[in-house]
Amino acid sequence: MRLLLKGGTVIDTHPEVVVRRNTDVLIEGGRIAAVGAQLVADAEVIDARGRLVLPGFVDTHRHLWQTALRGIAVDADLGVYFERVLAGFGSRFRAEDVAAGNLVGALECLDGGITTVQDYSHVQRTPDHADAALDALERSGIRAVFGYGPSPLSGGAVDAGEMRRIMARRSERLGLAVAAIGPSFASFETVRADWELADSLGVPVVVHISSSSDTPDPVTRLRDAGLARANTLYVHGNNLPDAELKVIAETGASVSVTPTVEARMEMGRPLAGRLRAAGVGISLGIDVVTTSGGDMFRAMHELLALGHKTFTAAEILQLATYGGAQALGLPDVGSLVVGNQADLILLRTTDLNLADGLHDPVATVVTSAHPGNVDTVLVAGTPVKRHGRLTTTTLDHALATLADSTTYLTTTTATAES
Repeated sequence: MRLLLKGGTVIDTHPEVVVRRNTDVLIEGGRIAAVGAQLVADAEVIDARGRLVLPGFVDTHRHLWQTALRGIAVDADLGVYFERVLAGFGSRFRAEDVAAGNLVGALECLDGGITTVQDYSHVQRTPDHADAALDALERSGIRAVFGYGPSPLSGGAVDAGEMRRIMARRSERLGLAVAAIGPSFASFETVRADWELADSLGVPVVVHISSSSDTPDPVTRLRDAGLARANTLYVHGNNLPDAELKVIAETGASVSVTPTVEARMEMGRPLAGRLRAAGVGISLGIDVVTTSGGDMFRAMHELLALGHKTFTAAEILQLATYGGAQALGLPDVGSLVVGNQADLILLRTTDLNLADGLHDPVATVVTSAHPGNVDTVLVAGTPVKRHGRLTTTTLDHALATLADSTTYLTTTTATAES
C-alpha cells in the first residue's frame, strides 16, 4: 500500500523537533519513503490540510491487563494499590479477563495516538494468560513490546520455559521483554536468573525500581554483580539517590517516568529533572488506568506542570515519541526519518481547543491537545483510525466483553472480601 499525506503541518522529533508547514509524507511498504513539499506519487491520497502530522506516541510503561479496573485506586498509595489491585483483583484474573483488558486498553492507546506500548504484564499465572494477552495485542493493530512476568507479590523468577515458548510470537510489530520483579522486590538469586534469561534470549529487561532500607542501592548491586545492561528499562525510581541515577546513566540504561501515578501513589518527588541532570535517557509511560487517565497528552501536560521550566514543550514531545522509542530499543520508531516505520498521527487544527495553534504547533500539542483531536492513526502505514473513529469492526464486542469481565471481577472480589 502506498499513501500520500498531502499538505499537512509536519512535526518531526529527531534529531531536533522541527515544524514543516505545507509538507507531504509518502508511505510505501509500511515505511516513510519521503517527506517534503509537493511530492508526486501514484498513491492513495490523505488530505492533511488543517492537520498536524507527527510521529505516534510511545508509551514505555503500562499494565494493559488492568483496563477493567479503571479508576478503582485513585485514592490509593502504593501499598494500598498492591493490596487492592494486585492481591485483591489480580489474583482472580482469568485468561479471558486479561484478553479483554489488553484489547480494549490497546484500542484506547490507538484512539489517543499511542502507536507503540510497552505492556508490562505481571499477571502471568498460566500459559493461557500469556496467549490471551498476546492474541489481544495482535488483534488490536498496535505495535507493542510485551513484558512477560509474575506478580511482584510472588517474589519469584520469570518462568524461563514459558518465556522461551512465547519467543515464537515475536514479529515486526510485536517484541518481547523479561518483566522482572527486580532487586527492589526479589532475592538476588531470582534477579540473576531473570537477567541471565534475558541475556540468553537477547531481549531487554523491564523492571520497577526503588530504594528502601532493605535495598538502598539496587542499581549499584546490579552493576557490581555484572548485571547492569544498556538494554534495561527501569520504571519509577523516584526515591533513588542521585548516585544511583548516575549508575543508570553510566550503564546506558533508560528510565520510564509516569508523572500522574507517581504523584498520586506518593512514590517520591518528581524524577524527570533529576534524571536529566544525571544524563539518563528518559521516556514517558501511563502505568495504570486504575489511577490515571490513559492518554499521552495527559502525561505531557503533567510533566510540563511538574517540570517548572526544566523541560521545554519541544523536549517533552520528544520524550513522548523518539525518547520512548530509544528506551525500548526501537531504532526505526518515534520520528519521521525516511526509512522509519510509518507510525503517524494526525491531529485536527480545526478543533476549538487547537484553533490558531499554528503560531506554535509544538506547544499547542503539549499544552492543549487531547485524544478527541486525533483524526487519523497509522501503524506501519495501516490506518487504525480514520476521520476520528477506530477502523476496527469489533469495538462493540470488545467493550461488551470488558464489561462482562468488570462484572465478574467486581462480584468475585466483593464475595471474597465479605
